[in-house]
Amino acid sequence: MKNIVVIGAGTMGNGIAHTFAQTGFKVNLVDVSEEALQKGISTISKNLDRIIAKGNLTEEQKAETLGNITSFTQLSEACENADLIVEAATENQDLKLKIFKQMDELAPEKCILATNTSSISITKIAAATKRPEKVIGMHFMNPVPIMKLVEIIKGYSTSKKTFDAIFEMSKTLGKVPVEVNDYPGFVANRILMPMINEAIETLYNGVAGVEEIDTVMKLGMAHPMGPLQLADFIGLDVCLAILNVMYDGFKNPKYAPNPLLVNMVMAGKLGVKSGEGFYDYSESKKAEKVAKMFQR
Repeated sequence: MKNIVVIGAGTMGNGIAHTFAQTGFKVNLVDVSEEALQKGISTISKNLDRIIAKGNLTEEQKAETLGNITSFTQLSEACENADLIVEAATENQDLKLKIFKQMDELAPEKCILATNTSSISITKIAAATKRPEKVIGMHFMNPVPIMKLVEIIKGYSTSKKTFDAIFEMSKTLGKVPVEVNDYPGFVANRILMPMINEAIETLYNGVAGVEEIDTVMKLGMAHPMGPLQLADFIGLDVCLAILNVMYDGFKNPKYAPNPLLVNMVMAGKLGVKSGEGFYDYSESKKAEKVAKMFQR
């Protein structure tokens, strides 16, 4: 498999495209707007610059990586010679089913169809296609170029040939693939999201403040990032969507999203992407932090 299509130029999509391109694959990056594509490619360029600054990449390798990426706004054009398509659109079941139906109609018969979903059933997604044996989950972690883990999720009909091909390909990307079966939330989010939800519950009940909760988990449990800050980086809307999938799938109240999370999402406080979540990421706040640094 040499020709890769990545659908979605957002945080996960551009990270996946970056990873494949840096490993030598030809990548067609697809999004609905030229603006989204340019923003995604700009992010890849900046992330490559960070790697160069650390001495782990040359300017020539950066140019080669960017040269491996071609942008498209039309899925039909991008999919013509695809060996693998990785869908990395918003965590919305109806949207993913629609995209997979289109992918199935447009992609060559040999092409494997993968989804980066973090919680939605692979079996249900595969049912929207006429090639369920070639549908699989590739759940990358954010930030994709840095994080080693990839959950490889088999749907009910995923063939061994498809699974083995994606498992081995993940290794060529420098990742550590882990085999996972198709249950709501898989492994990562089935464990992580209840913890984040419980941290929000702890805040909601007034047990402690945002920074205090995160400090306890960082210093007491050796987590590199507190659960509330992590939720901001994931996106509170994504956290809510995943919890809803698990709640609907298991019918267990322990997965029911906390009302504070629901209200924050309705109010547009989504975390880093919106400039505010449990923490303030606005430009004014950044300027305030810089000013304090110079006052010391």
